Amino acid sequence: MNNILKTTFLLSLLTILLVAMGGAVGGKGGMIFAFLMAAVMNFGSYWFSDKIVLKMYNAQEITREVHPSFYGMIERLATRAGLPMPRVYIIPDESPNAFATGRNPGHAAVAATEGILRILSTEELEGVMAHELAHVKNRDILISTIAATFAGAISMIGNMLQWGAMFGAGRGDDEEGGSSLIGSLAMAIIAPIAAMLIQMAVSRSREYLADESGAGICGRPLALAGALRKLQNASQVIPMQDARPATAHMFIVNPLTGGGMMSLFSTHPPMEERIARLEGMVRHA
Repeated sequence: MNNILKTTFLLSLLTILLVAMGGAVGGKGGMIFAFLMAAVMNFGSYWFSDKIVLKMYNAQEITREVHPSFYGMIERLATRAGLPMPRVYIIPDESPNAFATGRNPGHAAVAATEGILRILSTEELEGVMAHELAHVKNRDILISTIAATFAGAISMIGNMLQWGAMFGAGRGDDEEGGSSLIGSLAMAIIAPIAAMLIQMAVSRSREYLADESGAGICGRPLALAGALRKLQNASQVIPMQDARPATAHMFIVNPLTGGGMMSLFSTHPPMEERIARLEGMVRHA
């Protein structure tokens, strides 16, 4: 429950930040426009985000006849989790990874790359897909998608503020104009960073919760821990070709490789901490 409350609080901050930036761009009218834009983004994310993401990664839907073992695994895990059977997809990519999407348990989909089907044992793959079904059960896939949409919009408005401040710099030299310029520049720099940090916090909290719930669904915390360890190593060797920052948080491991600032602003919690928590579940059982 704490993670759910935290996610709700962070999403509220994103909305407030977006409206505040709208006010910085266009005053009261800008705030109204930003609020309406937030409503449109919520609507679009609710109805179409799953289709957009699956299409983005060229995911192919499968049936029991096409891939009986993998489809049957998802069916068994969904039954254990008390979920309707989701649509099942395979992504033609050798980088091992998986994600879930959909607006609710009745309209959910899970996707796995060809690479992850090759390198994991049956028990490890069950742990990964149980993790993804936990996202569906916890109803946090839609929340994370909306958070990403808001963060992208805030960054876009931040760019607008920067350009507006630059072109408006010469229009007045009075104290009020100078203060307005400084405020707009500060908002343009700080707001996108704040949005990124909020998006990270939403993603990190939901990954811990999905690990715990997924381990409960499959009944093998150590299998999931072993899978995470393999995926962490393999994703560094075989990076995902079409990975995009806007959707990186949806995957079980971050598909974007790189160190430095990339690791500092990762949307996923440290892999060592995730593995330690899963191993702790066995010790404290």
